[in-house]
Amino acid sequence: MKRYLLALLVMVSLVASAQGNKKWAQEMLDAKHKMLIEQVELTDAQQKSFMPVYEEMEKEIYQTNRSARLLAASVAKKGAQATEAEYQQAAEALSNAKVHEGEIEAKYFAKFAKMLSKKQLFLLKQAENNFTRTMLQKRPNK
Repeated sequence: MKRYLLALLVMVSLVASAQGNKKWAQEMLDAKHKMLIEQVELTDAQQKSFMPVYEEMEKEIYQTNRSARLLAASVAKKGAQATEAEYQQAAEALSNAKVHEGEIEAKYFAKFAKMLSKKQLFLLKQAENNFTRTMLQKRPNK
């Protein structure tokens, strides 16, 4: 669930960027990256090698989820005109997006393991969860 929320925050950041709110999106990404760097205790050398790979992973997860969301939005827009097959395809795409996200994370975990210590790998997961929790706590109440 936390991984999903983190992906959602990244997606919101990137969507906001696409809608012309690039400054806010960049500030979110910068804050996240700063938190990761601090909490994972990355050295300068590690930052230079790790952060581009981490950003690559974020983009890949974003694209996976975006594809599923676009398909779901297309079916939702059709409403009553959507076929059972279209509903099934959209539901499977949304469900499989989580599976693909896990596969992407596993692929990048192997890459991260070559750059980070075991402790830093653990701290990375904690930092991601902390960022998500922090962002959820700061969201305005409606």
